[in-house]
Amino acid sequence: MRLLAALACTAILAAPAFAQQLAATPPMGWNSWNHFADKVTDADVRSAADQLVSTGMREAGYIYVNLDDTWQGTRDAQGVLHPNSRFPDMKALADYIHSKGLKFGIYSGPGEKTCGGYTGSLGHEAQDAKMYAEWGVDFLKYDMCSFWDNRAEATKAHPNDPNAARDVMIAAYKKMGDALKATGRPILYSLCQYGVDQPWKWGPSVGAQMWRTTDDIDDSYGRMVMIGFSQAGLSKYAGPGHWNDPDMLEVGNGKMTTDEYKTHMSLWVILAAPLLAGNDLSKMTDTDKSILMNKDAIAIDQDPLGRQGDRLYQSADIDVWTKPLSNGRVAVGLFNRAWGPRDISVDLSDIGFKSGGNVRDVWQQQDLGHKAGVFTSTVPRHGVTLLIVSR
Repeated sequence: MRLLAALACTAILAAPAFAQQLAATPPMGWNSWNHFADKVTDADVRSAADQLVSTGMREAGYIYVNLDDTWQGTRDAQGVLHPNSRFPDMKALADYIHSKGLKFGIYSGPGEKTCGGYTGSLGHEAQDAKMYAEWGVDFLKYDMCSFWDNRAEATKAHPNDPNAARDVMIAAYKKMGDALKATGRPILYSLCQYGVDQPWKWGPSVGAQMWRTTDDIDDSYGRMVMIGFSQAGLSKYAGPGHWNDPDMLEVGNGKMTTDEYKTHMSLWVILAAPLLAGNDLSKMTDTDKSILMNKDAIAIDQDPLGRQGDRLYQSADIDVWTKPLSNGRVAVGLFNRAWGPRDISVDLSDIGFKSGGNVRDVWQQQDLGHKAGVFTSTVPRHGVTLLIVSR
């Protein structure tokens, strides 16, 4: 554990080549939890795969079809975990998803039980990893949940060691990371432990390509902006093969306004966050599609430079964020958290354009021409102006 503690104290800024191949840019896809939760079925997952293709989302980059919690049944006498009755044949499900040119993701956790009370992987890590590989799994979300008890026990057992709980956490995630690697199949490893023990500092050391930095999101403006803006200062821990994950997208679930959903998408792409849609893809409106599939927004997220953005400045209910892009370009987000419209400005010389630059408005899908000095936009309530500035 002392070695693990040492690893945890080091910010790892470059991921191994294996990790970079799995996630050279932030992963994109769909996850079942936000909309279907514990009611998800094999048919729902197949339908999501169909919709990713028919809507054009696959071509836009959304390639992972991730089945979240509640698929598990029970283990047999040999310890093999069988799916429950809602998922009669996992290999067939994976094959169907692969036949669509997509990738298949699944869910487990390091505890005895998952968040939903279903069977976890504790004590069966290598066995489960081998089974996932045999099914054709491409992505594993590994959720902490019942492992809270193990952390508490570690603290009790080592009252004089302030790192005991973190060490047992890192060891548990490393065990599954090693098991996945041993299968020989490239399986993207996503840590879900809500930012506990600062996973951005040790995630790469356990074989992960992404890690949650916050507690769960929900389909509300207040929760979404609290999570998004709390990412300030974490940009140095992200890059090709290792990404901070502020949780899934709520776009299309219906409880935010169009401007609020544009704010959501804009924040996530500036953060170089994984883009995992969490809505019912069969019921998307044209507006939902225009937000989730905006080519300029996705290009900001998927920029090959692989830099996460950060806050430039904050003043009362105004936030200005920037993200360095390839070829000397910069993405700029002007965010208005007020209850009415606000004029928000950015001095282009402050972001490296002393002689000005060419400005494109991402949501208006319009080139605004060459601008110099202070650029000002009137931003609606809870809205955003998202720009790309180039030489």
